[in-house]
Amino acid sequence: MFRKLLNSELGRPAVEEYKALSKSPITVILDNVRSRQNIGSAFRTGDAFRIRGIVLCGISSTPPSPEIHKSALGAEFSVDWTYREDTVEAVRELKAKGYTVIGVEQTENSVSTDCFLLGERRLDPEKQYAVIFGNEVHGISQEAVDLCDFTLEIPQWGTKHSLNVSVAIGIVLYVLTPRD
Repeated sequence: MFRKLLNSELGRPAVEEYKALSKSPITVILDNVRSRQNIGSAFRTGDAFRIRGIVLCGISSTPPSPEIHKSALGAEFSVDWTYREDTVEAVRELKAKGYTVIGVEQTENSVSTDCFLLGERRLDPEKQYAVIFGNEVHGISQEAVDLCDFTLEIPQWGTKHSLNVSVAIGIVLYVLTPRD
């Protein structure tokens, strides 16, 4: 038999404690993500994987927002975030700070997430990474893709060409996050 654990038994840190914890080397960039629920999910997933922060770009909404809060469940308070009007400028700023930029997009020569799952590739926890996720319809802008150091693709075997951006964020952060 299995007893469901109570939230109080999970040992999760309070927001103040969380902010002081070391973070993974990953920053998420949302390139014109239009759904506030997807943005909220990005915050919640980002909290779960203890990312450095989120850069909201273009038409992506910012907190405070009831719709973001509904799916973030308060993670918009624990995960640091900034807003940039232009995704390309945000990427250039991070590259100038030494970030390796990874686009999650179907491109020529994209790297499969399987390479990370199977251990063929790993992120160096001593470096910093910016992972770009794109608009729900158009994906990442070509201009932003052009600035990527590499692109990552989630294998799919069905009839659809993409996953919901919030689902993709969960998969990619799980695959990329270095384990202690």
